[in-house]
Amino acid sequence: MSGKHRAIAAISAACGLLLTAPTAAHAEVEPGGWTSESPGFKVQERGCGQVDDLTFKLTCSTASGDQRAERRYDTYTGGTHQFEGYFKVTSMGGTRISLKQTFNDTDGSAGPYFMLAVERGGRLYAVHGGDTLSNAGTVGATVRVNTVHQVGKEHRTYINGSLKHTVDSASPGGSFYDKFGAYRTGSGNGPATVVWSNVKFWRK
Repeated sequence: MSGKHRAIAAISAACGLLLTAPTAAHAEVEPGGWTSESPGFKVQERGCGQVDDLTFKLTCSTASGDQRAERRYDTYTGGTHQFEGYFKVTSMGGTRISLKQTFNDTDGSAGPYFMLAVERGGRLYAVHGGDTLSNAGTVGATVRVNTVHQVGKEHRTYINGSLKHTVDSASPGGSFYDKFGAYRTGSGNGPATVVWSNVKFWRK
């Protein structure tokens, strides 16, 4: 076999290994023991909200009513769940727009459990309590968000890989789901455009 043919054979064998080797799930934060999952989702468009794949727009400046453009993922119960996604605010004519929610879906206590929002100027904050998590959410910047939810225990939020917020009161048990996009908070308004990418989920 010529040197050229040996090189081609080696490359082919390496490609075969790459194609057949099992891929492990490696979460970006809190590594160890995670299993990748792919929950289903529903698109939610209300008011002036518009969704085009992973681009979420609020096209109006209305400061009342239900203005939202979101993906709502399947409900989970128990265990520990990690969400990861990257967002970029590409325009922000309004302010105080919710980006990511962990939502309590339990009968009798349904409602947002954690909400990450952005103000004009780039401040990222927890809607409940108002804690500042980062000032990284400026127009044009790409920001990585991870949330880790231990149902019945705790909820942690990471911005660009750093732990920035913990709901350290006991998380209730029951059913929850993740959703993200662009959603007018009670004190917010559009217009705004947010583009998400590289969205992943794990559980353990």
